Amino acid sequence: MRLNFKSSLLVAMLLVTGGGILSSSIPDEGMFPLSELSRAGLKKAGLKISEKDIYNPGQIGLVDALVRVSGCSGSFVSPSGLIITNHHCAFSAVQLASTPQHNYLQNGFVANSYEQEIEAKGLTIRITDSYEDVSNQIIEAISKTNNPVERIDIINKKKEELVRKAELEDPSIKAEVSEMFIGKTYVLFKYKTIEDVRLVYIPSQNIGEFGGETDNWVWPRHTGDFSFLRAYVSPDGKPAKFSKNNVPYKPKKHLIVNPKGVEKEDFVFILGYPGRTFRHRPAQYIEYQQKFLLPYTAELYDYQNQQMLNVGKDDKTTELALATRVKRNANVLKNYQGKLKGLRNIDLITSKKEEDKALAQFIQSKPDLSKKYGTLIQDIEKHYQLVYTDAERELWFNNLYSGIRTYQIANLINQFKALLATYPTSAKKNEFYKNNIAILKQQLDAVYESYNVTADKNIAAYMFAQAQEMKDLNAIQTIANMDFSTKEKASEYIINAIDKSKLKDRDLVYNEVLNTPNSILSYNDEILQSQELLNKEQSPFKEELKRREGILNKLMGDYVAVKEIFQEKSFIPDANSTLRLTFGNIKGYSPEDAVYMEPFTTVKGILEKGNSGNPEFTYPEAIKQAWLNKNFGAYTLKGVDDVPVNMLYNMDTTGGNSGSPIMNANGELVGVNFDRAYSATINDFAWNESYSRSIGVDIRYVLWIADKIDNAQFILKEMGI
Repeated sequence: MRLNFKSSLLVAMLLVTGGGILSSSIPDEGMFPLSELSRAGLKKAGLKISEKDIYNPGQIGLVDALVRVSGCSGSFVSPSGLIITNHHCAFSAVQLASTPQHNYLQNGFVANSYEQEIEAKGLTIRITDSYEDVSNQIIEAISKTNNPVERIDIINKKKEELVRKAELEDPSIKAEVSEMFIGKTYVLFKYKTIEDVRLVYIPSQNIGEFGGETDNWVWPRHTGDFSFLRAYVSPDGKPAKFSKNNVPYKPKKHLIVNPKGVEKEDFVFILGYPGRTFRHRPAQYIEYQQKFLLPYTAELYDYQNQQMLNVGKDDKTTELALATRVKRNANVLKNYQGKLKGLRNIDLITSKKEEDKALAQFIQSKPDLSKKYGTLIQDIEKHYQLVYTDAERELWFNNLYSGIRTYQIANLINQFKALLATYPTSAKKNEFYKNNIAILKQQLDAVYESYNVTADKNIAAYMFAQAQEMKDLNAIQTIANMDFSTKEKASEYIINAIDKSKLKDRDLVYNEVLNTPNSILSYNDEILQSQELLNKEQSPFKEELKRREGILNKLMGDYVAVKEIFQEKSFIPDANSTLRLTFGNIKGYSPEDAVYMEPFTTVKGILEKGNSGNPEFTYPEAIKQAWLNKNFGAYTLKGVDDVPVNMLYNMDTTGGNSGSPIMNANGELVGVNFDRAYSATINDFAWNESYSRSIGVDIRYVLWIADKIDNAQFILKEMGI
């Protein structure tokens, strides 16, 4: 969706932000798919290289240097598979590699040779190989059904069929069909997947996380949110699991690092894998977010983090084990709080309602459209009124296993147990057990690695108390049937059930419960029983949610189609974790009256924040000494005798863009994207140049820290600095 200057939404935003009419030089909103680069207007905006240097089918371009690092983005910066991404994107792997004796999370890590590099457990690298529009095949497959459940089943089956066919044709790739416009357009993406990823250089926590949650989603910012990884493959160049025999991957393309960086107003662009945006949705969807999903999740995550922080306070091993969960929760929590504030500030629900009202009037004014879409807006309203009736129940079930980890363990064991019970003879049971027990233990290991029984009991007590008070269509019937008189009784029940269960102890589970097929089948407790009951209750509800998904799929396909006719333009599809480009300028902004934010911060600001007494603003003493000695090398900001740390720009980013390379007009790396300003957390729902700003770490700060602070000059040498 591009900015429509006549829209009531823009008018509302300008009124709230105090902005005037925007100049035509400001880039359109949009995270452009590769297929839409010709529509972006890159050359007019300031790009000095050819658009074909970025992406040219069948030829090598900048897109070949891009990678997806699990849920983040990253880029190759050397011919030997060196990757730069964010510190927080490597966080979980650093946590898994850390121990109280070797606390890489706190102290950082520098490998001075390939041999010293550490396995980055849990991280994979995906490289976009090619893509193909398969919309016609999917739309044709669903054209003969009006059944919403059947519609979703057919779509999923067709997607699986296309993936299977692509992977059979080329076993070296992993395929995925991504929905670009819900119910309307679908693209088959082919990816190369690298499974052996290693930690190369991780700055200390007081650099990589400087400011912690105090500064998260905040500008001005002074965070060294960068890390270096390396991709490895087998000696024959094929993807392979971690092995000492593997060799560094040789990418088709790597980015050239420009140590001079950028200046205010310079043109910049980003390539990356933004997660999800929801800008092509009606007012009712925004209402669901504002009234249900955002406040519920924020409150739950806040409580979860309080419990996990409490148990890790006096135990470093526990603190490390729970660190990734705490960090992810905190990030989502603050993001959702920012979205709630932003949605209320610009009153997006009202603006969307006005847009939808105008759309409905347009439909009725055109006989051909009225015949096809006459009840569309009413049907959308009817759908969401149903969604609202049991939204709390859906959210409770959605968070059951991620919240109460003992139930996640129970779910895995009950699934295994049910399959085991289907085999008629002891011999068959033993064969199934022998072939699959290692897989089950691997799944359980992933849960137990970040499991703490005290925190889990407290979170479970909170969620059961919550469920006890949910009534009517939102009632969790399994808990209602237990007939607790108060929410305190419900909490007491689940605490006692976890206490009595062997599932809370990994050693007991592995040595006793999972010891033999018979021990698995014979073991039972209240946790396993209640999980099974909750699962049975959830099953028909899942079917109902699938039915609703099928209805929404059709409604949203029609909604976008008629809205494009109404606005006389083609929209840019919402972000969906596929490779996109966004562009803009290095630029400050005014978040409120009489306040202007400059687009660069410097090392001086680190020292100033360090004087506040807040423990989240501690930094290595070497930074202060280098600053006092004016030991800045060639990494200073033009006109300022200091090293730039972070920078601000008006590009359109969202979750998943973390780690995306920021490139200048010549396609050279000048920074790494890692965050948005607090006012831009609502980018997922609406974008406006006056308040939407993203934040990146300046490449000059990355190089300065590597060179002057961490003695990692090999990084500079490998990148050709």
